[in-house]
Amino acid sequence: MSSTAPKSQLRKRLRSLRAELAKASPDAAERAAAHAPLHRLPAIASFAGYYALGAELDPSPLIRRLAGLGAVFGMPVCEGPDRPLIFREWDERDRPVPDAMGIPAPPPHARVIQPDLVITPLLAFDRKGGRLGQGGGHYDRTLALLRAAKPIFVLGLAYAGQEVDHLDMEPHDQRLDAILTETGYIEVKRP
Repeated sequence: MSSTAPKSQLRKRLRSLRAELAKASPDAAERAAAHAPLHRLPAIASFAGYYALGAELDPSPLIRRLAGLGAVFGMPVCEGPDRPLIFREWDERDRPVPDAMGIPAPPPHARVIQPDLVITPLLAFDRKGGRLGQGGGHYDRTLALLRAAKPIFVLGLAYAGQEVDHLDMEPHDQRLDAILTETGYIEVKRP
């Protein structure tokens, strides 16, 4: 698939495609998690996942595998439309609370963490680490701040069919370090 259309049209087309991929591969999340090469990921003390919305690939199977390493798990919390995300430690005994975007998130009393690995949802990716998100810029702002503070590893989680040949990246767009799909693990080669 080409990404030459304006981003708004591309996003609409890709949301439809992702919904079709989700219907065609109901076991994709489990298959993707099985492909995660835990031995090739950097050492992590903490990591962040996300709450899957709509047809986003469910990170739960991957989260369970990573949690098995003993790392602290956190979920994103949006505090406002133009603000970066924060990550709060998730305790399964807690009841989720909707954040500023209405997405279930850890409650305000949960500890804020600075993850070493961030699992991100996406609409499209390319093999150079390009990521097309929903368009709000939350992950780009957040990843830029995290990367300014310390090294982090950003893992895109997607259906293999979400791959495009090339994504036009803007200066503020943050690249993925790797992509995990139901067909395998793709390491991004840096120039």
